[in-house]
Amino acid sequence: MRVMVIVKANKDSEAGVLPDQKILTEMGKFNEQLTKAGVMLAGEGLQASSKGARVKFDEGKRTVTDGPFAETKELIAGFWLWQVKSKEEAIEWVKRAPFGDGAEIEIRQVFEAEDFGPALKPEFKEQEERMRAQGTKKR
Repeated sequence: MRVMVIVKANKDSEAGVLPDQKILTEMGKFNEQLTKAGVMLAGEGLQASSKGARVKFDEGKRTVTDGPFAETKELIAGFWLWQVKSKEEAIEWVKRAPFGDGAEIEIRQVFEAEDFGPALKPEFKEQEERMRAQGTKKR
């Protein structure tokens, strides 16, 4: 199963404070462990919300709001995409991550085609596979 591991933002990440050399080294070692174990599919940090935007859909209208966004606890500072056998395995990996006090990490299972059962027609599955293959090519 694939899971998205979401690293919640905090005051420092929203202020654009970059991790120090010690944390970058520890995170690099952790990411190497994930990669060697065949767990890590992707992982990235995100810029502060001040560099982002939100698009709200309401009654056919699209409203764009530029960042920063007020509720830091609801924001994401980074993510991993992992391939694991179970939620419990993902939890065990997160427990080993080099985060300090106050960090909050969320684990969410990614939908797979088989999760949709008969509602996912073969043509939709083929379309998804084709788009996924095309999406791996660089722009």
